[in-house]
Amino acid sequence: MAITDPDPAEMKRRLEAERETLTSASEGTGESRKPVTLDQTTMGRLSRMDAMQNQAMAMESERRRQTRLKQIDAALQRIAADEYGFCVRCGEEIRSQRLEFDPAAPMCVDCSGG
Repeated sequence: MAITDPDPAEMKRRLEAERETLTSASEGTGESRKPVTLDQTTMGRLSRMDAMQNQAMAMESERRRQTRLKQIDAALQRIAADEYGFCVRCGEEIRSQRLEFDPAAPMCVDCSGG
């Protein structure tokens, strides 16, 4: 089976589906990112430490989601501008296998250092 260039419409569908999933996850985890109360009368020291660690992990997960959402939005803009599939650094075509793996990839393998 020969590998063909990815269809921009299919890539757009995949990117929008991933955006929807990330947005839903972000909305569903808002409570876990709220500040941890330090009232010792309601929570022991170890429980507070666990809560603070869980909060830090939730905040890092949210930061990663927001970074990915920016990558997805940039890829959708490239699709709309008919610039999708070309490296934003050197202008060369991005290999179809790379785009199949990550539809939001902005650069070719050479320019991304990977």
